[in-house]
Amino acid sequence: MSAANKKEDGTPRALDVVALLADLPEHRLARGNVGTIVEELDEENVLVEFSDDDGRPYAVAPCLRSDLLPLHYVPEAA
Repeated sequence: MSAANKKEDGTPRALDVVALLADLPEHRLARGNVGTIVEELDEENVLVEFSDDDGRPYAVAPCLRSDLLPLHYVPEAA
C-alpha cells in the first residue's frame, strides 16, 4: 500500500495487493488467493483482478472490502 493510497483505518484501496479472506465459489476463487484492487465500486465493494505467478489474470471479481486483507511487501511503521 503506498503512503498516498493509505487510509488510517487500513481499508483496502485501489491498486492495493490483497488476499481473499473468504471463498467465492461462483468465481472459482478460494480464501488466500491474491489479487489487485483495480476499481472501487462503492464504499463496501471493490473489483479485484486475480493473476497467476506469471502475471496472467485468471479472474476478475467484485469483493467486499471486509473480505480482503491488504498485503505489505515492505515494512511499515505500526
